Amino acid sequence: METSKKVLVIGATGGTGRATIDALLKRGHRVTAFSRHAESLEACSDRLTLLNGDATDAQDVERAVAGQDAVIMTLGIAESPLRVRLFGAARTPNDVRSAGTRNVIAAMRRHGVRRLVVQSSYGVGETRDKLNWVDRLFFSLLLKPQIADTEVQELEVRGSGVDWVLAQPVHLTDEDTNEMPFASADGEVRGRKISRKGVAEFLAIAAQTPDFLGRTVALSSTSASSMGS
Repeated sequence: METSKKVLVIGATGGTGRATIDALLKRGHRVTAFSRHAESLEACSDRLTLLNGDATDAQDVERAVAGQDAVIMTLGIAESPLRVRLFGAARTPNDVRSAGTRNVIAAMRRHGVRRLVVQSSYGVGETRDKLNWVDRLFFSLLLKPQIADTEVQELEVRGSGVDWVLAQPVHLTDEDTNEMPFASADGEVRGRKISRKGVAEFLAIAAQTPDFLGRTVALSSTSASSMGS
């Protein structure tokens, strides 16, 4: 039986963030949903606290981290990748992942919060050399600045000194399935897609269990049938 924890979700209004809130509440945890527009979420439980704030603002993050047992980060830029590649993000700092992570780690150290679970991306860091040529081209042409910031984010996490887990999902989908993904600390994948709800299930478990501490974990569907062409 899982022990109830106080878990902060940063990037709570994104697709994976919302799913992570549901996965945590299902397991009996108390959740603080942190986002610039957290009020847009439905307060569906008395164990859910909505907190407006900016991950790139150190004071906002400090306020959110205090009193938590664990932090889950699902930061990203919810804008057209093409627009971001050509002109930069319009509503979100281009370095939101690394800057937000830096603030979170500093606040965790000050408040003695140990567990940090971060959603990164397959093809970054330890799995950089495992991408197929199609994804390499996609990263280079469309996602290069965002991937570069994710690389910096991972470096911040690895050097943090806290109990961290880096989750690296393959291509995310909005499929309505919360099946636990195939999780590999060796960079192995079975499919090229994984649902956000499935990733959320892993993030919620990683905030509780010691099984993946200090590891980079590739997340993919459990069946190779989703490999596609």
